[in-house]
Amino acid sequence: MTIKFISWNVNGIRACCDKGFREAFKQLDADFFCLQETKMQEGQLDLQFEGYQSYWNYAEKKGYSGTAIFTRHQPLSVSYGIGVEEHDHEGRVVTLEMENFYLVTVYVPNSQDELRRLDYRMTWEDAFLAYIKRLEAKKPVVFCGDLNVAHQEIDLKNPKTNRRNAGFTDEERAKFSHLLSTGFTDTFRYFYPDRKDIYSWWSYRFKAREKNAGWRIDYFVTSEALNDKLVDAKIHTEVYGSDHCPVELVMEW
Repeated sequence: MTIKFISWNVNGIRACCDKGFREAFKQLDADFFCLQETKMQEGQLDLQFEGYQSYWNYAEKKGYSGTAIFTRHQPLSVSYGIGVEEHDHEGRVVTLEMENFYLVTVYVPNSQDELRRLDYRMTWEDAFLAYIKRLEAKKPVVFCGDLNVAHQEIDLKNPKTNRRNAGFTDEERAKFSHLLSTGFTDTFRYFYPDRKDIYSWWSYRFKAREKNAGWRIDYFVTSEALNDKLVDAKIHTEVYGSDHCPVELVMEW
């Protein structure tokens, strides 16, 4: 059975719905459609698609963060957050337990201007890795979302000038390298190790998307045990509606 996953940081689902989200959702036609940065509270938007169930994790702070998963397949269980009080107020994680794997959508905290949240980000990274390793002890993991890091210089347009900026610090990149070293696969690089100039996020400033001055910070990462099930990975740069574009993973079960 072929399964198609989509992940998209919509930068406000209500605004994205005014920019063609529903049409893009139907066109992308995924089995699992994961969202980050929904920026809404329960009851603010009635968003349903025939044949899908949806699960939402809302931040306590209004208009901030938030994640969701739409699925055509009934999960065995659903959980919200990572089970760590310090990290579970911002609606950053939804986990579906499926028969053969866990699916996790995650919106990783941004280190912010002047790296004022970098220390918090480092504690988050350790806690999130511990969480997915606990899951992986039971069955393989597929996790996706806005990880807020461009891993290598190939993953952003201007690595030299962004060296100490949020999303491209040595600390953030090292955490992602460490995570992969514990037995995970960056699926886009698995298929396209040398492909340049493919990004998933562009600043709204300086006509960045028009110039393709972007960053690849949205990922599908899978347990290495699933490598033989990977079919393809894509970045849908043609889809607008957010400052991010959707990313895709196809697997064969």
